[in-house]
Amino acid sequence: MTNARGLGPSAARLHLVLGVALLAVLAAGPVWAQVPATALIMVLGVVALHVGPHRHLPADQRTPWRYIRYAAYLFVVASVIRAAVPSTMTTPPTMMALIPNAFVVPAYILLGAGFSGMLRRRRAADDDPARIDALLVGLAGAFLTWTFVIAPAIDGTGMTVVRVVDAFFPIIDVVLLVLIAQLLLAGGARQPALWMLVVASADMFAADLLFTLRDAEMVSASQHVVDVLFAAMFVAIPAAALHPSMRTLTQPQKIVVRDLSRMRLAVIATVMVVPTVVATLMPLGSLTNNLVRALLCALVVVAVLVRVVRSNNSRVRAERANRRRATHDALTDLPNRELLAETVAGWAGRVADEGQEISLLFLDLDRFKMINDHWGHGVGDELLCEVAGRLSAQVRTQDIVARIGGDEFVIALASPSHLRLADSLAERLLVELARPFRLTVGEVVISASIGVAKSHGGAHALELIRDADTAMYKAKGSGRNAVALFDTSLRDQVRDRVKLEQALRGAGERGELAVHFQPIVDVRSGELDGFEALMRWNSAEHGFVRPDEFIPIAEETGMIVEMGEWLLRESVRQLIEWQALRRPGDRRLHVSVNVAVRQLRDGSLVNVVDDVLRETGLTPSSLWLEITESGVMEDIETALLTLNALHALGVVLCIDDFGTGYSSLSYLHRLPVGVVKIDRAFISRIGEDGGDEPIVRAVLAMTHAMGHLVVAEGVETQAQRDWLYGQGCDLIQGWFYGKADRPENLTHWIRPQPQQAFSA
Repeated sequence: MTNARGLGPSAARLHLVLGVALLAVLAAGPVWAQVPATALIMVLGVVALHVGPHRHLPADQRTPWRYIRYAAYLFVVASVIRAAVPSTMTTPPTMMALIPNAFVVPAYILLGAGFSGMLRRRRAADDDPARIDALLVGLAGAFLTWTFVIAPAIDGTGMTVVRVVDAFFPIIDVVLLVLIAQLLLAGGARQPALWMLVVASADMFAADLLFTLRDAEMVSASQHVVDVLFAAMFVAIPAAALHPSMRTLTQPQKIVVRDLSRMRLAVIATVMVVPTVVATLMPLGSLTNNLVRALLCALVVVAVLVRVVRSNNSRVRAERANRRRATHDALTDLPNRELLAETVAGWAGRVADEGQEISLLFLDLDRFKMINDHWGHGVGDELLCEVAGRLSAQVRTQDIVARIGGDEFVIALASPSHLRLADSLAERLLVELARPFRLTVGEVVISASIGVAKSHGGAHALELIRDADTAMYKAKGSGRNAVALFDTSLRDQVRDRVKLEQALRGAGERGELAVHFQPIVDVRSGELDGFEALMRWNSAEHGFVRPDEFIPIAEETGMIVEMGEWLLRESVRQLIEWQALRRPGDRRLHVSVNVAVRQLRDGSLVNVVDDVLRETGLTPSSLWLEITESGVMEDIETALLTLNALHALGVVLCIDDFGTGYSSLSYLHRLPVGVVKIDRAFISRIGEDGGDEPIVRAVLAMTHAMGHLVVAEGVETQAQRDWLYGQGCDLIQGWFYGKADRPENLTHWIRPQPQQAFSA
């Protein structure tokens, strides 16, 4: 791991300030101070090359800097030899010059290895034009260096071992410049550390150029100038190592693709034109000189051609990649809705001519949201990829498996209608998806709802997808884990549902919603115990709409959260108004309000209930909140958090429609409920044929043993009431006492006449 005590930019600035001061002493100071200044520059440089990478980089990213540090050691050794043995620095050079050069040459190689290692970790994609552009710069530099430096030096003094070694320095400088140019041109962060390396490379090139020209006796330049330039390199590279931005030199950089800038275009044009012009205008020399110049010019031309070809190929690959991104799902790599529609549309003409049919299977994972809520989206994505794999394994190669949304998949196939491939595939998929999925969190079991739509080529692709989607909702409404086939009546149902949804939006603001109340009566005393509040909708456009028609729509669209809060406030307000009409000593009433599953999962429910109780001053125990058994059991852990918070407020929680959902007795004791309401489906068959009497008797015994009150819903006959009385039921509601009605029609319940208690 990176050392936590990283160095700030101030360390690099301090090194630069000291380095520049020492360079000034070396360049213009007294002779006696120049050697100590050089030594101090080298010592500080080596220390910086140790400290910087160690403090800024993890161990696995320090290798390039390790090569540079080894190169620094060799440069120091060569400098010590030259200072200790003056004969190694004579002009023209003698064989003694090979002694320090034996250390300088591998130092350059190590320096190149360090720069190459940085480039390998940092650079862009393989087809990034920065490589070719840097190579063009290097070839042009090599051509000019050969033409004006190396060739004249060799022609003037002859080819000796010393001359060959001296000529090697400008060549390797060109290589280093190419590497630095790639670092610079490849994009990413151009931070101070990178610019310091650029300065260091320029210093080395200038120093080696002067060194070669001086040894060839082509220019009159003192060794002192060369030493100052080399010392400047020894300041710049360690300063780069100390600067925090040196991390960007060994880390992959995000590449920003830009249009070819005018500056870059000018550089490319220059490196193409200059060698060509020079080669044309320069007189012919020796055969070796002419061959090298021709080779370098040819390489420049080839490099330009390679750049053109790679740029074109890169553009084609980019277009293909963009096309794939536009037509495929990023997570599963399956075709998306656009490609699905395009493919189905392409099939239309062919299947009509061949007498085939197009079948679409629209598949939606049941309760997928619970996977995301419980384990997180990472596990949800993992499951989607596994589902995509299973679906793809079940179809033919010519079929299409697409992901068109969250947990929605579509399979498209064309086949002769008599084969009924779509029907058999749908049934097979239900079995296949029911097998446990082995995910990182363990085995996960899901199911799916599948809608099937078919066409003989006449339907538009998007219409066919819509029809399959409609059929899927029919399958989901049939209890999930099922297959449904589309027919035109479903389209009419969807159209009617959309109209209802649009009319329901704003129904509250238009005053179309109302609250009806149904009495809940004590079985033994016959007294009113409270009311259940029920929402009713009288639409100006559709008239009276049954609750089982508009409540599911409100649930699916999320409107139930706002409507449920309105129902709660209206119900509590009405109860407060009724309590004001009661006489002292009358039984305290309660109001029972249904809470939808969507409300139970909404984080604001507890705050809303708390606000209503505080604003109205209602005794919390006078408010009953009814929750469905199935709504709780879908995600019991999440539901428990909300239910416990509501229970802490003092309200009474009721399990509604008990027996019609999961009927999980093992979980009932975990819920902080005080009341269990037996569904009307069981009450309708008691007191006469007695088909459900054992079930109701068991529920009464169990819930009383847990200390809960029991309310029987849907009581309509004297026989049902008598039987419930005999079994010890606590409260009943139903048409035997009265239907749900407007508050103004229930005043006789609020101020009742004295009545006798019920007797068997």
